Amino acid sequence: MKTCSIFFLYLAILQYCFYFSVSSSPLLLSLSHSLSISKHSSSPLHLLKSSSSRSSARFRRHHKRQKQLPLPLSSGSDYLLSLSVGSSASVSLYLDTGSDLVWFPCRPLTCILCESKPPPSLSSLSSSASTVPCSSPSCSAAHSSHPSSDLCAISNCPLDLIETGECNTSSYPCPPFYYAYGDGSLVARLFSDSLSLPPASVANFTFGCAHTTLAEPIGVAGFGRGRLSIPAQLAAYSPHLGNSFSYCLVSHSFKSDRVIRPSPLILGRFVDEKEKRIGDDGEKIEFVYTELLDNPKHPYFYSVSLQGISIGKRNIPAPTMLRRVDRNGGGGIVVDSGTTFTMLPTKFYNSVVEEFDSRVGGVHDRADRVESGTGMSPCYYFNQTVRVPALVLHFAGNGSSVALPRRNYFYEFTDGGDGKGEKRKVGCLMLMNGGDESELRGGTGAILGNYQQQGFEVVYDLLNRRVGFAKRKCASYWDTLNHG
Repeated sequence: MKTCSIFFLYLAILQYCFYFSVSSSPLLLSLSHSLSISKHSSSPLHLLKSSSSRSSARFRRHHKRQKQLPLPLSSGSDYLLSLSVGSSASVSLYLDTGSDLVWFPCRPLTCILCESKPPPSLSSLSSSASTVPCSSPSCSAAHSSHPSSDLCAISNCPLDLIETGECNTSSYPCPPFYYAYGDGSLVARLFSDSLSLPPASVANFTFGCAHTTLAEPIGVAGFGRGRLSIPAQLAAYSPHLGNSFSYCLVSHSFKSDRVIRPSPLILGRFVDEKEKRIGDDGEKIEFVYTELLDNPKHPYFYSVSLQGISIGKRNIPAPTMLRRVDRNGGGGIVVDSGTTFTMLPTKFYNSVVEEFDSRVGGVHDRADRVESGTGMSPCYYFNQTVRVPALVLHFAGNGSSVALPRRNYFYEFTDGGDGKGEKRKVGCLMLMNGGDESELRGGTGAILGNYQQQGFEVVYDLLNRRVGFAKRKCASYWDTLNHG
């Protein structure tokens, strides 16, 4: 009897140790830039034009009806995460903090108008996958919170079972759901299977399987605040892993030798207030935080309050709509991994541009042709180094200001490098006009794009309802984490 007791005690200790190692230790995953897998070389003009068009379309999609899911429009500006469910091979999906759904393109896939798109990374359902019942809260979430009774009626569940809440079997699966985005759309079904995140494996992970898409062959890993997102589903399995995560996007400025470097994504990344302030390479590390705002219309958004932007020593106050989210879900600025460039409402954007131009435009000629060809403005021709004023984002909270590195808001490249014109050095301000405030009512007021997040570790601390920023050398950080 004593021997048996010791044996079971030993098993309990082993189980505890395994659980601790999985649930209490952060998980390091790799993000790759979509340009790193592109087989086509693009000029800076083309990259800026395509990225600015995507950013604008995605931002405007945030202001359409709630059923539509904002997704990337095509490769070239987004970060990819490899995931696998069940026994299926790993599939690359876009990382998106602006949505809360995980979906894969599944075999067989019909992708309409995808001739110019990157080849799809297809998934096959494994034998362990099961359909999600129509009565599941996940089904309701996928259908924009439609009542489960309506969804079960569509699934032909008998009325008496609907009334008694017994449509919870695979015989009455969640109906297919439709999502639209930018210039495309998809129809998918919900399934559940195990999600592999070595050394962890999450059982009963819910995801969408799409067999028909329009203009988008790449799936999405939603990291937003909704119940279907990866963080939310991880939190049910292990609160430590799901309640906080961070990424550190390697600064690239569209340079081929930089986009091939992996960027770290850390699940379960909690910042200890006593954490050392000096990195392994002597880099000073200091997080600044701002509070997350609730959004009743778009609950999956990571909305925060922007108080103003400083150009040099002049602080330009943000309009009221960027300082708060109203009861209709309008306002605030969304921290978004899936939009390339920061979008600001017109009047505020013009004030920032006018101040910037007053300091740079008097010395350098405007590059009007580049502006019209890229959608970015203002742009300037220059011969030597351009002196540009500092740009600082002021978020709500004491000391919650983030000074952007020059390369995050002023992109320098050579125009005419394609051999069709005179080669000239050009620099452009990397902020965009998001539209008039009257057009933005009911939707997010602004977006902080991933280009402006380069070179920062961005922490989404869901437990303490805040987002933090710390300037870091992300390539070195990856090397330290991966070999530490």
